[in-house]
Amino acid sequence: MTGDQGRRALVVRGGWEGHVPVEATELFIPFLEKNGFEVVRADSPAPYADSAFMADVDLIVQCYTMGTIEPEEVRGLDAAIRAGTGMAGWHGGIADSFRSTSDYLHLIGGQFACHPGKDPAEWREGAEENYFVPYTVNILPEAASHPITEGIADFDLVTEQYWVLTDEYVDVLATTTQKVRPWDPWHREVTSPAIWTRRWGSGKVFVATPGHNLDVLRNDSVRTVIERGMLWASR
Repeated sequence: MTGDQGRRALVVRGGWEGHVPVEATELFIPFLEKNGFEVVRADSPAPYADSAFMADVDLIVQCYTMGTIEPEEVRGLDAAIRAGTGMAGWHGGIADSFRSTSDYLHLIGGQFACHPGKDPAEWREGAEENYFVPYTVNILPEAASHPITEGIADFDLVTEQYWVLTDEYVDVLATTTQKVRPWDPWHREVTSPAIWTRRWGSGKVFVATPGHNLDVLRNDSVRTVIERGMLWASR
């Protein structure tokens, strides 16, 4: 599928290196170019503050975990999306960015809280696999005809399962449910959005919480959802 020609995508990547922001975004850049996007890469959110530049950006793909954002940058990001620029991202690169900036969290609509791991008795010191658990991403029935999730069935992963804090102004396409295990302090299952969208002014935001590493991003269902999400969000 080839989209309209002449669009521009801004890929903002950086922050915590554990999410391999360069390698992860490079995985999707050929898809964007195939769909008619000129791709501009940035290693900080500084371009968000350039209103003239952002006026010509049709899609932001952000993979920037934690880190900080300046007030003028978050204001520029908000203004660009309100004016019609789309924003898309996955995992901590969008749902765990700029933790200390409430205006950014308000814009995205969901914030990483934790990724409960294995039985602590099985942990190995410093191993990221301590947090890799089997779980299912459940596509909601009402999302069966959405252009992002159409034709995609529930799918299973073994990776970080994001428990996110969200508000009512998210349009949820898929969820994941955190079970209650003998070592957990909570007493009932908790269901969190795993894929959602958000309308903001004239713009659209797309978020998928799976995407910890390249193996997850190469999963057929995850990759398809992200590719479709980027196209859906774009101006």
